[in-house]
Amino acid sequence: MIQFEPVLTKGIGKVDLTNIDVYEAQGGYQALRKALAMEPQAIVEEVKKANLRGRGGAGFPAGVKWSFLPNDGRPRYLTVNADESEPGTCNNRTLIYANPHQLIEGILITAYANRITQSFIYIRGEFKRGAEILMKAIEDARRKGYVGQNILGTGFSQEITVHRGASAYICGEESALLNSLEGRRGEPRVKPPFPAVVGLYGCPTIINNVETISNVPHIIKNGWEWYTKITANPDNPKSCGPKIFTVSGCVQRPGNYELPMGVKLRDVIEIAGGLRPGRKLKAVQPGGSSTPMLTPDHLDVPMDFESVAAAGSLLGTAAVIVYDDTVDLVDVALYWARFYSHESCGQCTPCREGTHWLERVFTRIKEGGGTEGDLKMIADMQTQMAGTTICVLSDAAVAFPASLLKLFPEELDRYINRVKEVRPA
Repeated sequence: MIQFEPVLTKGIGKVDLTNIDVYEAQGGYQALRKALAMEPQAIVEEVKKANLRGRGGAGFPAGVKWSFLPNDGRPRYLTVNADESEPGTCNNRTLIYANPHQLIEGILITAYANRITQSFIYIRGEFKRGAEILMKAIEDARRKGYVGQNILGTGFSQEITVHRGASAYICGEESALLNSLEGRRGEPRVKPPFPAVVGLYGCPTIINNVETISNVPHIIKNGWEWYTKITANPDNPKSCGPKIFTVSGCVQRPGNYELPMGVKLRDVIEIAGGLRPGRKLKAVQPGGSSTPMLTPDHLDVPMDFESVAAAGSLLGTAAVIVYDDTVDLVDVALYWARFYSHESCGQCTPCREGTHWLERVFTRIKEGGGTEGDLKMIADMQTQMAGTTICVLSDAAVAFPASLLKLFPEELDRYINRVKEVRPA
């Protein structure tokens, strides 16, 4: 069993970290004070050396992303992605509800490092209480002198605005989020230009998710060398630091578990209580609904960006969805197909039409009308939908069907062959 001292979730469930006095007593806002005594560029370099990878799914190095901002006199913005719309994921929600000041401190340090005076938190519409918690925390921080004008007498100023979205999956995509924040339809933008150059209101913009920004105070407080030593897979220095794994599905104790990056898949499942007695593992989606499945042969794969990719899937948001031998994977495929058909913004034809056809095909198979031609159609959709649209929702929609066809063709054959048997000669 992995022994690990929590970083991001330390104190959660034991003390009330929504109380700013309690947060300060735990060492909160000390990293901000340290950062304000540093040169902004030194903070960026510290985050680069720590190799903090974006926790929202793509895994792009945060410090590198920050360095892309042009210094051309335009205003700069920081937007925190708190939409968390990937099915199976709720780690950001825990951080918002239980430790909002950690996020606020991370925002303040990130904004100072990048010479930003206005930040936004774009939060999922269903997180009503989370939005209320954040707004109260911001005002508590303001009363302490951490938010507003001339913070702690340093001349640095920062305003933080909480904006509730309309609960659309597509607005988890960074450019669709920006459109929504500007009051426009939540549709992804063509890139380039990227948000770092042309983002919110046409200005340079940093977009990182809640978990990513929540790591920043710990890096500044403890140093990049400390951060890079947090790993269960020292052979891969590219992926390090703490990671919150959301484990759901056929485990005995589903929930959020903070572990070092690179922990083996089998350990993640065991920490969540393992499978129910008498059940066998069938498959795992390691990073939420949009990631291909892994099989029991992959139990020793380290859960980091590179290792999971080498195994044929994606770490994504580390939303580990576990399926045991009682699960009908065709049922799961139909469920995800319906989800993506509903959530497609309709801007790109391959996605608008393809997600709808995926739903129709899997409905037909499930209802007993499937044919061998449907299997070919599913295979063809992989090339027609993946990599052909502005954003990756279309790619996400075909990830599960593609891995189902590759790893568990018998699940589909069972439905199609059963139907053939009852047809008249």
